[in-house]
Amino acid sequence: MDLTQGTKEEKIGRAKKMMLWFGIISLIMSFAGWTSAFVVSSSRPDWLKDFQLPNAFLISTVCIVLSSVAFILAKKALRAGQNKATMLWLLMTLALGLFFIYNQFAGFQQIIDLGYNFTGPTSNVTMSYIYLIAVVHILHVVVGLICLTVVIFNQFKQRYSASNMLGFELALTFWHFIDILWVYLFLFLYFVR
Repeated sequence: MDLTQGTKEEKIGRAKKMMLWFGIISLIMSFAGWTSAFVVSSSRPDWLKDFQLPNAFLISTVCIVLSSVAFILAKKALRAGQNKATMLWLLMTLALGLFFIYNQFAGFQQIIDLGYNFTGPTSNVTMSYIYLIAVVHILHVVVGLICLTVVIFNQFKQRYSASNMLGFELALTFWHFIDILWVYLFLFLYFVR
């Protein structure tokens, strides 16, 4: 398919999707760098080899996976012209995204309660990496929640339809990316010592 062909709207849509994928690829490279540094640093003598992630991180993982399922169901409802169901699933996605962040902070509090901090005399390199990776991911979830809020507003104004879903699909793609990224990070932090 020739990318220069099509209507102006189709060209703009392709350009926006391409820009989103460029952003996602750059984020993948950033997190790959941090997780690689984590692996390299794990050979340090002061590395915590027996640390277990708090259960709140597992709960947050379930929340974000369910939020992606809810977003998929919202798209399915939108394609079927079911505006109320679309809004319900979008609001469920938002609620699960907020619950994800709540559980992330609960996990941080559990780490602090164990006596580990991000910096200072009770910190160590293991915890610093865990905080860095999780907090940067939370920031991306916040961006995803902002995008989702825009989608909810636009859906409330009935700006989307089965034939006009570009903004909806862009937000959905980014949301799935941060979901898959967290599942990878959770499994990485859980199993890599």
